[in-house]
Amino acid sequence: MERLLAQLCGTSAWRPLPVWEGDTAGHCFTQLVLSALPHALLAVLSACYWGAPRNPDYNLPCSPGWRCRLAASSLLSIVPLLDLLPVTLPPGAGPGPVGLEVLAGAVAAVAWLSHSLALWVLAHSPHGCSRGPLALALTACLPAPALVLTLLWHCQRGTLLPPLLPGPLARLCLLILQLAALLAYGLGWAVPGGPREPWVQELLSERQEPEVAEDGESWLSRFSYAWLAPLLARGAQGELRQPQDTCRLPHRLHPAYLARLFQTHWQEGTRLWRALYGAFGRHYLALGFLKLVGTMLGFSGPLLLSLLVGFLEEGQEPLSNGLLYALGLAGGAVLGAVLQNQYGYEVRKVTLQAQGAVMNILYRKALQLGPRRPPTGEALNLLGTDSERLLNFAGSFHEAWGLPLQLAITLYLLHRQVGLAFVGGLILALLLVPVNKVIATRIMVSNQDMLQHKDARVKLMTEVLSGIRVIKFFVWEQAMGARVEACRARELGRLRVIKYLDAACVYLWAALPVVISITIFITYALMGHQLTATKVFTALALVHMLILPLNNFPWVINGLLEAKVSLDRIQRFLDLPNHNPQTYYSPDLPTEPSTALELHDALFSWDPVGTSQETFISRLVVKKGILVGIVGKVGCGKSSLLAAISGELHRLRGQVAVWGLSEGFGLATQEPWIQFATIRDNILFGKTFDARLYSEVLEACALNDDLSILPAGDQTEVGEKGVTLSGGQRARIALARAVYQEKELYLLDDPLAAVDADVAKHLLQRCILGVLSHTTRLLCTHRTEYLERADVVLLMEAGRLIQAGPPSEILPLVQAVPKASAENGQESDLDTSQSKPGTEKTKKALAVQESSSCRLLQEESKKEGALAFHVYRAHWRAVGWGLALAILFSLLLMQATRNAADWWLSYWISQLKTAKNSSQEAPPPSSSDSEGLLSPQLLLFSPGNLYTSVFALPRAAPNGSSDLRFYLTVYATIAGVNSLCTLLRAVLFAAGMLRATATLHHRLLCRVLKAPVTFFDSTPVGRVLNRFSSDVACTDDSLPFLLNILLANAAGLLGLLAVLGSGLPWLLLLLPPLSVIYYRVQRHYRASSRELRRLGSLTLSPLYTHLADTLAGLPVLRAAGATDRFEEENQRLLELNQRCQFAASATMQWLDIRLQLMGASVVSAIAGIALVQHQWGLADPGLVGLSLSYALSLTGLLSGLVSSFTKTETMLVSVERLEEYSCELPQEPQGPPARLGSGWLTRGSVEFQDVVLVYRPGLPNALDGVTFRVQPGEKLGIVGRTGSGKSSLLLVLFRLLEPSSGHVLLDGVDTSQLELAELRSQLAIIPQEPFLFSGTVRENLDPRGLHEDRTLWQALEQCHLGEVIMSMGGLDGELGEGGRSLSLGQRQLLCLARALLTDAKILCIDEATASVDQKTDQLLQQTICKRFANKTVLTIAHRLNTILNSDRVLVLQEGRVMELDSPAALRSQPHSLFQQLLQSSQQVAPSPP
Repeated sequence: MERLLAQLCGTSAWRPLPVWEGDTAGHCFTQLVLSALPHALLAVLSACYWGAPRNPDYNLPCSPGWRCRLAASSLLSIVPLLDLLPVTLPPGAGPGPVGLEVLAGAVAAVAWLSHSLALWVLAHSPHGCSRGPLALALTACLPAPALVLTLLWHCQRGTLLPPLLPGPLARLCLLILQLAALLAYGLGWAVPGGPREPWVQELLSERQEPEVAEDGESWLSRFSYAWLAPLLARGAQGELRQPQDTCRLPHRLHPAYLARLFQTHWQEGTRLWRALYGAFGRHYLALGFLKLVGTMLGFSGPLLLSLLVGFLEEGQEPLSNGLLYALGLAGGAVLGAVLQNQYGYEVRKVTLQAQGAVMNILYRKALQLGPRRPPTGEALNLLGTDSERLLNFAGSFHEAWGLPLQLAITLYLLHRQVGLAFVGGLILALLLVPVNKVIATRIMVSNQDMLQHKDARVKLMTEVLSGIRVIKFFVWEQAMGARVEACRARELGRLRVIKYLDAACVYLWAALPVVISITIFITYALMGHQLTATKVFTALALVHMLILPLNNFPWVINGLLEAKVSLDRIQRFLDLPNHNPQTYYSPDLPTEPSTALELHDALFSWDPVGTSQETFISRLVVKKGILVGIVGKVGCGKSSLLAAISGELHRLRGQVAVWGLSEGFGLATQEPWIQFATIRDNILFGKTFDARLYSEVLEACALNDDLSILPAGDQTEVGEKGVTLSGGQRARIALARAVYQEKELYLLDDPLAAVDADVAKHLLQRCILGVLSHTTRLLCTHRTEYLERADVVLLMEAGRLIQAGPPSEILPLVQAVPKASAENGQESDLDTSQSKPGTEKTKKALAVQESSSCRLLQEESKKEGALAFHVYRAHWRAVGWGLALAILFSLLLMQATRNAADWWLSYWISQLKTAKNSSQEAPPPSSSDSEGLLSPQLLLFSPGNLYTSVFALPRAAPNGSSDLRFYLTVYATIAGVNSLCTLLRAVLFAAGMLRATATLHHRLLCRVLKAPVTFFDSTPVGRVLNRFSSDVACTDDSLPFLLNILLANAAGLLGLLAVLGSGLPWLLLLLPPLSVIYYRVQRHYRASSRELRRLGSLTLSPLYTHLADTLAGLPVLRAAGATDRFEEENQRLLELNQRCQFAASATMQWLDIRLQLMGASVVSAIAGIALVQHQWGLADPGLVGLSLSYALSLTGLLSGLVSSFTKTETMLVSVERLEEYSCELPQEPQGPPARLGSGWLTRGSVEFQDVVLVYRPGLPNALDGVTFRVQPGEKLGIVGRTGSGKSSLLLVLFRLLEPSSGHVLLDGVDTSQLELAELRSQLAIIPQEPFLFSGTVRENLDPRGLHEDRTLWQALEQCHLGEVIMSMGGLDGELGEGGRSLSLGQRQLLCLARALLTDAKILCIDEATASVDQKTDQLLQQTICKRFANKTVLTIAHRLNTILNSDRVLVLQEGRVMELDSPAALRSQPHSLFQQLLQSSQQVAPSPP
């Protein structure tokens, strides 16, 4: 190299690159080091910005500053080429050789050309609004010193003095032109980029979407992640507020592309892993090459470091060798960093691709599920937890072969260092492998159990949140909370086993280095060899390199095992039978064209083996355009028949033929399914808006009056599952949705149950017999008076169609009393056209409506900026002060003893050296030449060798066998103490993390259960569930793992700095600037990282909600043919989540490459300084080697610390989200502590005194001065039209809502002065919507376990449920999720049985028998009269015959008491409101003419 330099520069070989020549800088040094190198750097950095503009939607004009810089840069790219003319033309114009001048000029021209391109791209991008990247401008100024030095040379050589030579004069002029252009460039940068013209600002502000990530970028931009600059700038300015602020996904990560790619490899029945391998496997396996090269480069650092130190020490090799070693060290570090970084980034991209494909196929499977469906909680866990754990495989697979490779190379080097002595340590390490296998197996088994308990907890929590209203009515918060806590306790029991086994793993691998070191040194000494510093510290370095693969291997295996468990769970879900219309329905159309539906010998069941009640239809033919009524007792199979026709049951045999099957059905289910959207969106359900049809449907479904009173009409949002609407409104919106779809076949499952007589009459005449008159309709109902105009009526019993015929034949068989009796009138949602229309403003809906936007669903809140101190404090307190301090103390003790062990070794070696008792060992049999690059001596100054000459040590006596025993004993003792501290720290940490996660979950659960119902009405279940599933899982698993690494890194750094400061204080001078740079980089990164993590959590909730919503409304979706639209919506939500996840992982790699390159630059700087010192004869090889080894360790630890701290902080976002709910959720006013005792309500009188209820200022009063008194034991019927305030009375009575003014007295006691539990425990309610949770009949009847079996059976018999429950397996029979094993009517009866078990003095009945046939209803009314004879009963009327026997009737209108008297007295008044209701109910279904 010296000869090459001398030839290029025209200098002597012994001094090829002189820095000074006479009184000025050497021209060759100026051209090569000060000109060519900065220009090369400028070319490379500029190339990073060559990517296509990431905002192609507009092309903006440049500002004057940018134009000036572009002109200067273009000029500077031309001038060096012009400068070559006088150089190359004879006689030459100096000042250097032609070759040197051509090289320098060509590099400069290429650099400025590259820079011009970069400036043009930046000027037409968002950077055009500012000065652009500062680093680029500073790099452009780096060649200035070379130009100035060249100008000085011309001045000293007298180029302007006569005689004037044209060549040098031309070069001087061009040089001045270059300096002027550079000055113009600087001035152009100083001019700010803006302000833009107003139209440009407007254009920029209208930009909807940010840049596309990565696509169209140069390779340098990809390696440096320069394309992330706009995203990170937004993060630093606090502008990452919503998912749309992140960069758009590259094409290969877009969910639509992934879905298409995955579908080409996915067939029904395919194993998931095969499909994933087919779609992404080959690219993933190719990344293994990157991993291999990166692993090999990991060994280059210590090897080249030793060669460099050898060069400095020997001083015999030529300078070029030293330069090569230094460049090799720097180049190896940079290349290794880039390769490892790209490997991590590409693996993460493959992981995201696979995750997108898996989440997409899971959702698609959910859309295709047959009748056998998993609970919603389990499906949500598959989407959240399992899909993530499955992809642990991507990170673990390449490690599984990479770590053994590292192990093999390290063992080879260790063998070359200490011979056979290493075998003792190796045996010890290998003995731990079977131990580790046992631990890993136990962890996997516990993991499976824990996931099952987690499924059960999330499932139960889903049901609790769905039925929170009933739970509050019955004061079951404590009982249900205890059930959730019991599930959590079982889950934590398994987690405890996992964490303590993990602690055992951590202890074994953390204590292993010291134990192996002791074993090797003792074996080596006992074999008669002499220990030396070289041997000891090289062996230590190798043992540390040996520990990394051994230490990581358990985690790798654990990741693979977890992935296997989750893969099996997802595969089981994907293997569930599909809903397949092609095989379910007969391929042949009905025999006659006039037939719409035909069933022959058809047997159906809810499960594939037919163990549940079967539905058998021997023959059923339904003609087109007729109305078919379906009647029968509760649980006789009416809904099952409609489900069988719509394909929601298993067809065991027979044929089902439907005309026009491809068009789908109009389906109105018994339990209306309403989306969390506006009323209009619910009705349109994805179909194009047709004003005429829409208006017709609203009128037919009697919705105009309801909508007219809402603040935003049909743009008003309704709560999840329509919770903010009354039962009647939900039924009518669901019916309107079905009607708007314009199908040929309609399946209507009791849509008239929840509406009053007038509305039912309206629906029958205007909708079922009006708008739908040309369609085929199957109508299930218990209200047989509406079926007199049906064409055919079907009578069902015990799942069999026993009779079919005209209404006149069938209806007398099912009617309990003659039709003429007015007492069969029904009233619930009284809503006549003559009355002032109302909406259910008495419901909680308007409590949470926004007056301006009428948005019920508020965007999920997201914290911004750095994590607040209270988040750290909350986690610290959750761990507990004592335990937290003990963990920190044990950690410091562990690090101190580890440092002490190394110090003792150093002291021992020093004593041997000082005493000169080192009888030289015979040289190893193989010569150093044969060892080559893998010579163990090369590793002397590797990162493990941190303490070689740190302490000044005293002399000691010669080393006899007793001395050897003494040193070994002390060393072993320190190592033993270190081992104990390690064990203590591992156990304490596991205990602390378990306590923390248990505490956080407990506080969250308690707070959520005490939240008011208005919170649940305005918050989707998915949002709350996200806290209980993803965020709790994070505090269970991810956070402890990362916090453990953070604490280990912090302790290691403290130990390193302590030794560094005492041994080589001058190195500490590097720390301040290094710390500043590190701090600035990580701060810039963390600003975005935090927000991206929050956005990631935020975008997960809608995915959960969407899946839960889909599973709930699957029959409706499929009937309406909306599955494709829902899948597109899922892809949209998935894309937003993937955008946040991709941005988060890309920014993490952005940080990683910068930290790695900083470390490499520090090492390169020290090596460069060492070479310069060597040239001047000042280098101390030992000090340089130690400096470099420290630099390697310090940068590695610092980058590890920043990385682990950032990851821990992002995981602490989960704690922040849990704390947000645990501290900030509104709470129900609990009232003063209980003071009256359990039996304070003895008589049962109820008194309302001028009660006013207003949901929000500006809305009309829901209750307006309501005053009445109910005597003890009195039976009061409550009637009124929709919006009259019936439901509000009960909500105020139970204090689910607090009145604005007035008082409610029970036995003279003001309810506001009572504790909530004390009040609600003395009241009983039979709610309109039956709520059952999965579990046994016993748990549903008596969650608190207060009653004996005999009492429970009595209650069931009185509700006519004895036989049904007996057939299910008695009181311990499972009801399934939401009580799926029972029909809706049977669920209502079970809720009635609950009320019969209570000894409350006051019973409230809220339209509780809507889904019960009339005979059963009559029997139930008798039961209620008998069982509650001495108790006060408030009944919101459903059927008028249920209140005609009441003592008094309360008639409400617009929140006021209009009438209060006995039924007989009110009926005797011809103009009373009550009498009007009775008269309208008599004209419900006039006979056809």
